[in-house]
Amino acid sequence: MAEVIVQEGETLESALRRFKRKVQQEDIIKEIKKHSYYMKPGEKRRLKQALARKRSRKKRSKEMD
Repeated sequence: MAEVIVQEGETLESALRRFKRKVQQEDIIKEIKKHSYYMKPGEKRRLKQALARKRSRKKRSKEMD
């Protein structure tokens, strides 16, 4: 759970910025989206394979440069 303590003399905007950064680093949004709907096991497998192909293509393109 992301928690930010507002320090003395700190503006609300900067505390909110720190909170957003912390949430993003902990992948909370990604987890919520992942569990927001049911995905069939076959769909999960296809998505996982597609992401693996994407990563390998990206890795190969970096090696060529």
